[in-house]
Amino acid sequence: MKKTIGYYEFRDEFMEVRPNNFSYEGLQALWDYLEMLENDLGEELELDVIALCCDFTEYVNIEEFQGEYGEEYESLEDIEEHTTVIPIEGTERFIIQAF
Repeated sequence: MKKTIGYYEFRDEFMEVRPNNFSYEGLQALWDYLEMLENDLGEELELDVIALCCDFTEYVNIEEFQGEYGEEYESLEDIEEHTTVIPIEGTERFIIQAF
């Protein structure tokens, strides 16, 4: 049995379970990405906040990312060669799928 949810329910689930994992803008970008993925796959995804928090990480900027993954990644394009990158519009922030 599945329940269809909208963005605000998605956001509220994160705020209840893991309130400090993503910014509001990051949650919107992640929601948009997951909606696109559902459309591409032609199937619904199950919301698992903990799994999404383990699989995706938001970074403030490339420097923060480099602190964890190394300075050989000089741009988002370099990171995209290894994983999914979800830019957060209007900011330097972005989300990656862990690799």
